[in-house]
Amino acid sequence: MDLDPEGYCPANDHPDWNQSFYFNFYDPVADTGGFIRIGILENRRETNVWFVIFRHGKPLFTRLNMNLPYTDQRLTGGVTVAGVTMEAIEPLKHARVSFDEHHFKLALDWTAILPMTDSIELSAAGADDGFAKEISHYHPEGTCHVRGAITLGDGEVVDIDAKGFRDLSVGPRNWDYMRHYRLAWPIFDNGLSIVAVHGIATTGADAYMRMVGQNGRWTAVSAMEDRNVFEDDEMTIKSMHWKVTDAEGGVHEFTGKPLFRWFFPFDTFVLSEHMMEYTLADGTKGYGLAECGFRFPWAGNGEN
Repeated sequence: MDLDPEGYCPANDHPDWNQSFYFNFYDPVADTGGFIRIGILENRRETNVWFVIFRHGKPLFTRLNMNLPYTDQRLTGGVTVAGVTMEAIEPLKHARVSFDEHHFKLALDWTAILPMTDSIELSAAGADDGFAKEISHYHPEGTCHVRGAITLGDGEVVDIDAKGFRDLSVGPRNWDYMRHYRLAWPIFDNGLSIVAVHGIATTGADAYMRMVGQNGRWTAVSAMEDRNVFEDDEMTIKSMHWKVTDAEGGVHEFTGKPLFRWFFPFDTFVLSEHMMEYTLADGTKGYGLAECGFRFPWAGNGEN
């Protein structure tokens, strides 16, 4: 697309037009990770921010603000919302997230491993795809090395040498369109990474964002089977068993178990964000995001 997804992208007339910047990471040695996002709704004149950092399976620092005033700042040039600063250092390749208050400090750099690639386009569902129409026109994702440090209020420094995903989103973010979706973004120790998202619209139609990354590039997915087992609350994941077949015939079957869970609310929709330990069928370990979205009044979790 002829736009700078890290800079200002003018809204169309959709009331829920969104531009957002998302980062996650997990360091298995430090047993520390986080979910960080700034979302900008130009037509609603609103901004929101997630800043949730955890260690040893428990929250370390959390800040969640969903209806802040609009900002005209973007990743290009730097954007600061509720104390969280994000800035592009090298376009689409290197970005920095920082936070500096008396009881918590963070300075981390995301440096590309696999290039930012639009999974909507690579999913080849075309302009009529549900995600492309109602959730994002353009949604590049990429894997990164994540390095830096976190400083706690008592002065303890937690060094971070991790991996994580980042994404950029430009287009509508209409949660009223979606009944449920589930997502798996593992980064495995053998270099394999997977983007796998299955959405179920309020019409009952299926929509996908999916691709497989290895050997320095992303390839399309030809088939996907997604099976979650939920806890009794029906919204947090107990275990996962997914199988993704790439366009070159590679079959990538994996399971997952949760390391940390958090909820992010969007009025009549909620996201349950998980950091997972993933395991391929051959025993190779990996880590990364699992996410589920649920519509209210309760419309199910896709397993019924």
